Parts: sequence; C-alpha cells; structure tokens
Amino acid sequence: MKAAFIGLGVMGYPMAGHLARAGHEVHVHNRTRTKAERWTAEFGGQAHDRPGTAAEDADLVFACVGDDDDVRAVTLGEGGAFAAMKPGAVFVDHTTASADVARELDGAARERGIRFLNAPVSGGQQGAQNGQLTIMCGGGQDAFDAAMPAMHCYARAVTLMGASGAGQLTKMVNQICIAGLLEGLAEGLDFARRAGLDAHRVLDVISKGAAQSWQMDNRGRSMVRDEFDFGFAVDWMRKDLGIARAEARRNGADLPVAALVDDFYKDVQAMGGGRWDTSSLIRRLRHKP
Repeated sequence: MKAAFIGLGVMGYPMAGHLARAGHEVHVHNRTRTKAERWTAEFGGQAHDRPGTAAEDADLVFACVGDDDDVRAVTLGEGGAFAAMKPGAVFVDHTTASADVARELDGAARERGIRFLNAPVSGGQQGAQNGQLTIMCGGGQDAFDAAMPAMHCYARAVTLMGASGAGQLTKMVNQICIAGLLEGLAEGLDFARRAGLDAHRVLDVISKGAAQSWQMDNRGRSMVRDEFDFGFAVDWMRKDLGIARAEARRNGADLPVAALVDDFYKDVQAMGGGRWDTSSLIRRLRHKP
C-alpha cells in the first residue's frame, strides 16, 4: 500500500526503512531535508518538503516526532497531514506524547473523515533497527485493524490498549517502571564496585535470578564500562517522565520514585549528559565521594 512516514530520527528512520523493505510505497518527510534525501537514497520512495504532500493519497500515515507541539504541527499546522489525507486513511502517531493531545487529534481526525491511532513504542533504537519494537495503541478497533499489519513490519508486539489516549497512558506506565529499574541497577552496580566485587561476575550471577531484567541484560555491562554514547537519551526520558508526572497530578497517582529519578536525571543533564543513554544514572553515583 501507499504509506507516508513523518519524522526520520533515530527511531523513525529504521521504522520507515522496514516498511519500504516489506514492499510498501513509502513517502517521507523530515524537518531536515537532507535526512529525508539520505533515506530515499537508501530505501527508495520519495522525499517531500511538507507533511501534507507526503500524506496525499496514502492509506496509512505514520509519524514519530518530538512532543505534543511537534505532533500538532505535522497534523494541523501549515502544510500538515490532516488536510491532505484522503477519507478513511489512518494517521498513526508513534510519538511519546500526552494522552490529551491524542484525544484532541482523534477528535480533529474524525471531523475530517480520517482515523487516528496513538501508538507509542518501546524498545529503543536497537528495537527499531531490528524490527522488534513493542507498540501500545489507543484508538478505534477499525483504525487498529487497518494499521496493525504494517506496524508488524517493525514490531514484534502490537496491542490495542483501549480508546484514544490509552496507548500514551500505557507508555507512561512503561517509563515509570524503567526509571525505577535503572536507578536500582545503577545503585546495585555502584555498590558492587565500592564493595570490591567483580561487577561483570555479579551481573552473570544475579541475571540468572529474580533481579533479571531487560535493562540488566542490555545495559548492565555498558554501565560497568562507563559507556553511554548510544540509546535512549536522558533528555527524552525527562520529557516522558514529565508527561507521566503531569498525568499523575490529574489522576491522583503517587509517583515518589519516578519523581526522585527525574531529579537524578536533572543532575545528569547538569553534568552534560542530556544526550547520554538513560543508563548513565550510574555516573552521578560514581562522582560521589
């Protein structure tokens, strides 16, 4: 089918590539034109200067941009996708954004005779490159059914969580859990170092027991090696935790650990680590006497 992909960052670039490799006709737009041209040189398709021109006549339009304002800009802004999409087409937003903007854009899409699916992802850059993302969706069953086969080009699990906004709320749960896991892993590995243990051997042992997690398996050894120039950036995690904390203030949830880890990430930013991987929490511990 004809598809459009808006936003070719570290996640969107490989995700759009998987669509093209699967045989879809993919039209792309990126704020930086050179990146879109690099993508088409690698995968074919066509680059466009505006989201709307990329979205014309597309059955599915995907987006993976920065935040609420970016999603509004590529959908409702000048040259946005919504005004150009054909009736019945589906807009799939992979951005991690607020549940409020998901509901807002779902309503705007309905007014225009198109369908909207909020579908944030988990799995990071590695998951996007390997086509192994987990996608949590919010929206109508018909929109989900129309978009699900294409999403499986770059995902191992695609689940409809409920009505519009439910995907974003599920992603908030995901980020709350990850924050606590990473801080626990950072504290444990720093404790091991200060106790004179071989941290790699510690990981070998405890990863076979109840402490095992994806973060331990995929980030534990790079944390020991003090390597953080990859992965999901601290700046992005703080944005996500900010969204979750704002939602918690509305629904009454108590997030003391997430709030504490958010403050710790603020310390990492002050160290110049805004673009470091989220596992860099351990660096603030290493700099303590």
